[in-house]
Amino acid sequence: MAKSITQDFLQFSQIKDGILVLKNKGLRAVLMVSSLNFELKSEDEQNAILYQFQNFLNSLDFSCQIIIHSRRLNMAGYLDRLKEIEKNERNELLKIQINEYQKFIESIVGEGTIMQKNFYVVVPFSLMEIPAKSLSETGKKITKIINELTEEEFKRARTQLLQRAEFVALGLRSSGLQSVLLNTMEVSELFWSLHHPTESEQGYYPEIPPELTS
Repeated sequence: MAKSITQDFLQFSQIKDGILVLKNKGLRAVLMVSSLNFELKSEDEQNAILYQFQNFLNSLDFSCQIIIHSRRLNMAGYLDRLKEIEKNERNELLKIQINEYQKFIESIVGEGTIMQKNFYVVVPFSLMEIPAKSLSETGKKITKIINELTEEEFKRARTQLLQRAEFVALGLRSSGLQSVLLNTMEVSELFWSLHHPTESEQGYYPEIPPELTS
């Protein structure tokens, strides 16, 4: 398969077992995080959330990247589904209510773009953080290790990365936020949607090249 020009600009070489393998052999795990309506909380609840989140940030001994991804919400499929339900509904009262609800949704869409926000935390790990002796034979230079990432080294680094991801998940949970670790396909689709926003808003996702997910 011909290599995509876009792949030359990506900072990772592949997505393996749900982990991003960077071209410099660093590893990244991606957590998708839930949201909460902070404004609806009482003042005491807000202060408690801020206190827990501050404690979580202070407990980290590694850096994390927080990403907020905004995209337009495509309502076409939902509206088509409402039309189908209305068509098949035999109760005239329910049919009228469905039609009115459909018009209400169409009016909201017509007034402006409906945005959907997704939240992610990227957790990093570098082979430089593992003592050289635990990675290879004594005397082997770390620069050579980075250039020759073996399956054993990947598994060892991945285990420590996942431990970090679990620590982050627990810290977020203390602030009332739920999180889930993205798998290989989910990470692939996330990156594809970032580079193809129009197609992803329409619900189109292509077949992911095997060289990125193997």
